[in-house]
Amino acid sequence: MSENFTVEIISPDKSILKAEANEVTIPSYEGQMGILKDHIPLITFLRPGLIIIKENSGEKKFFIEEGTVEFSNNNLLILTSTVKSLDSLDKNSIDIIIKTSEEKISKDEISDKEKYLLSYKIDTLKTINQ
Repeated sequence: MSENFTVEIISPDKSILKAEANEVTIPSYEGQMGILKDHIPLITFLRPGLIIIKENSGEKKFFIEEGTVEFSNNNLLILTSTVKSLDSLDKNSIDIIIKTSEEKISKDEISDKEKYLLSYKIDTLKTINQ
């Protein structure tokens, strides 16, 4: 019997990915969360981080800034407007995003929530860029 389930990443303008996976790791506000076949039903929000999709043929990684996740009946649905495949990110573009985020986080007028999100974004991008 297959240990796979369906994972789909959708942005407002297109479907980014639809595939069979045997494990998906998502960056939720509760922490890193692993999803396997027959996981309990779930709805949660995503914070900046990496989505790691493990398939029989390998692994796909995506950087995400925000979104929502629903898992039900072995279907994982990720809705977001800010997802990028790691294959499409180069070192220079990551450096620019880090610099912009560091400038934003240093301003006094942003909320604690914005600082929290920016710090996760910066940490994740610095890890990718190593």
